Amino acid sequence: MVKKQYITATVSLLASVAIMITASVNFVAAREVPLPMEGPGVTEVKMLSDWFDGLEGTNGDTPVYVLKGAEEGGSMLILGGTHANEPSGYLSAFTFIETAVVDKGTVYVIPYTNYSAMTHNDPGEGTLQYFTITTQSGERTFRFGSRATNPVDQWPDPDVYVHYPSGQRLSGSETRNINRAYPGRPDGNLTEKMAYGVTQLIEQENIALTFDLHEASPEYTTINATVAHENSMEIASLGCMELLMQGIDMSLEVSPTNLHGLTHRELGDFTDTLPLLMETANPSQGRLRGASTVEQILGGKDSYYVLSEQLGMLFVPYDESGHPIEERCGRHLEGIYQYSQAYNSLYPDAPIEYSGVPGYDALFLSADPEMLGGSWLGTFLL
Repeated sequence: MVKKQYITATVSLLASVAIMITASVNFVAAREVPLPMEGPGVTEVKMLSDWFDGLEGTNGDTPVYVLKGAEEGGSMLILGGTHANEPSGYLSAFTFIETAVVDKGTVYVIPYTNYSAMTHNDPGEGTLQYFTITTQSGERTFRFGSRATNPVDQWPDPDVYVHYPSGQRLSGSETRNINRAYPGRPDGNLTEKMAYGVTQLIEQENIALTFDLHEASPEYTTINATVAHENSMEIASLGCMELLMQGIDMSLEVSPTNLHGLTHRELGDFTDTLPLLMETANPSQGRLRGASTVEQILGGKDSYYVLSEQLGMLFVPYDESGHPIEERCGRHLEGIYQYSQAYNSLYPDAPIEYSGVPGYDALFLSADPEMLGGSWLGTFLL
């Protein structure tokens, strides 16, 4: 009897050790985040700590891809991965990095604005950790991260998050949401330091135009929309009209003055940049969704949202075809192009001109329907 107990205990101990080893390997592997390949227009790759050294050596530091044109002009910043569980944001940034050639001016692209958030996901949400896309160089693996900074890098959350410098009070969990942390501060927590680093890049490089790329659930009111600071509204209005004329449904909203910490509010208040935030429809963000799958994340398909549309619960049209990644990235990349064109018309002395980046037509309207859901996007990635 005693011998059997020893055997049972030994087996249990070995099983526990095996589980711990497997979990540890998985945990360490998750800290490695795949990076974009350097496209023909990339002239330099820097780190955000080059503009704010307080991030150096932390998981808040993140690569910044610089695409400098042959001719002088204005400067533009593209922020992908503000929320690491919104894949069209960082996949649009990847696509720009791997395809764009800048002719005039300089474009800075941060594919993972919150790098720390890419190093974990939300197990309580039942989301996937990885997904793959077949590209020109073969199958590439991408991370599906979290909305918030990894608690390993910043913990514990306070009961109440007090935004600096406005004093706005929010739920304590928002302290790890970088899009509630702008303009940031150099002596704050890691999320505030990341936001401060972005603000410093904008100030030091005289960034004229800033894009923040997001996704939202189909039941969210601000969907298929651009949110603009009041200083950006002239550019936003011109660009939005062009998008509508192309048949791209895009609403335009002015940034609320009483909601602090977001790019479209604080970057417009604290810097000279003209900030714009764009939202696309992704069912993997919502509360009405079914189980997380690659088809849901990349294909944008979910039978529960089809039913929700029939019940009148959504703010975006939704049927069995879903909203594939090609549509969502196409909206972002076409938006960047049309808004930058509007900027050029208003500021002809400091133009930002580039070529080579697929837009809405190339990524979605001209796509082979059988390849939507990652495969067609993959034909543009290196």
